[in-house]
Amino acid sequence: MMYPVKPVRTLMGRLDHDADLLEALTHICREERIQLGRIEALGAVKKAALGYYDQEKKLYRSFEIDRQLEILNLVGNISLKEGEPFVHAHVTLGDDEGRSYGGHLIAGTPIFACEAIIQVYEGPALRREVEPVTGLPLWVTLN
Repeated sequence: MMYPVKPVRTLMGRLDHDADLLEALTHICREERIQLGRIEALGAVKKAALGYYDQEKKLYRSFEIDRQLEILNLVGNISLKEGEPFVHAHVTLGDDEGRSYGGHLIAGTPIFACEAIIQVYEGPALRREVEPVTGLPLWVTLN
């Protein structure tokens, strides 16, 4: 089911060099008390930690790419998980030969340079609960 939301505020800025990408985005959301939103970013990272959800085993597998990469696209959303703002983001990264890599952003991705936009929404509060069919923490409404 889709829910009506309304954009109410936009934050734009640069994230700190050497900060962990996922942790930096999550910190901003917690500091700004953002419970519902959308994230976009671009820039570069020193290395990457990504995840891939194994649908048969119903668990995330993680992998690392230990070299500098460009953030070609980062898109994500903000909702609540266990009562706290939670960033769910996917990222596409490129190397110096034009190859692309992608996956679920996890902690362990140090920033070289990053510019981010966070669109804050007003609407039904969404929280994550494990959905039995997929095993994933998916959205349900609070109200």
